[in-house]
Amino acid sequence: MYRDGKQGLGMTDFLAALGLLLAIEGIVFAAFPAATRKALAEAAEAPVERMRVVGVISAVAGVFIVWVVRSGVI
Repeated sequence: MYRDGKQGLGMTDFLAALGLLLAIEGIVFAAFPAATRKALAEAAEAPVERMRVVGVISAVAGVFIVWVVRSGVI
């Protein structure tokens, strides 16, 4: 249960987060197409282990941010 007494907003929050992700990604692709293409090409050339480490760090950072926001610290 959340602090305001609401329950079960997990799917709503997930869909809102997915929508925000797609919006930000779309803005980046539209505003900086050449830089995005270059970044994707560099990512494709990156070693698998580096990509794995970056992915784990990003996931942990994302979970931490959600935890901080949900806990009311900020």
